[in-house]
Amino acid sequence: MKVLILEDAGAAYDRAAGLIADEITANHRAVLGLATGGTMLPIYERLVIRHRAGLSLSGITSFNLDEYVGLAPEHPQSYRSYMRRALFDLTDIDPALTHLPRGDAANPMVEAERYEDRIRRAGGIDLQLLGIGRNGHIGFNEPTSSLGSRTRVKTLTRQTREANSRFFGPDETVPAFAITMGVGTILDARQCLLVATGDDKARAVAAMIEGPVSAVCPASALQMHPKAVAVLDRPAASALQLGDYYRHVHPDGSEREIR
Repeated sequence: MKVLILEDAGAAYDRAAGLIADEITANHRAVLGLATGGTMLPIYERLVIRHRAGLSLSGITSFNLDEYVGLAPEHPQSYRSYMRRALFDLTDIDPALTHLPRGDAANPMVEAERYEDRIRRAGGIDLQLLGIGRNGHIGFNEPTSSLGSRTRVKTLTRQTREANSRFFGPDETVPAFAITMGVGTILDARQCLLVATGDDKARAVAAMIEGPVSAVCPASALQMHPKAVAVLDRPAASALQLGDYYRHVHPDGSEREIR
């Protein structure tokens, strides 16, 4: 896994947005796997700025990691609404090429299978953007998720629901289930880009990068991916035992020339 440690959160978001923009520039018809949550908002803000400066997303196809079971796309707390506010409505991406699971599907399990098949028929994902939960989850693959799992319905932990409650009003209940890409689905992406900032993610980041590959920390499966990149700020990297080495290999998160 390539570990890029930036000085602060702003620099980490800049680096991540730059890597995504590089993929779009290199492949105007790239298939992007997108994520939601607080970490992603500043990344999308930077992509919107790049779009206004000339970056076109018109040929891009996107698949989001997950959606809450029970929420219609129009619900203000659905991830479809999040993506519209954060990126889709602010760029030239074709709405017909943006995909999320239907949280209000009559049969969420059938919807999960349909979504997995749609990813497959699109040729797979070129670049998958990821965050990490404090318990090591990626997507909504909570601890003990199978590392070979495909898109399916998952029960959310109390910790995850509490972490996401800030996005809901005081009279709203955070859904207990979500349709999520599986760990195996995520690992099928040709590239994975995980972004983490803040010291509250430090233990999960250390388990992901330096711990054993284990279902207890689903993100640790990225150790087996041939093109996984972790973009971190210093607080998120603070529990890494080999932090000095990662900074030596990639000073300030840069690519070092081989001479």
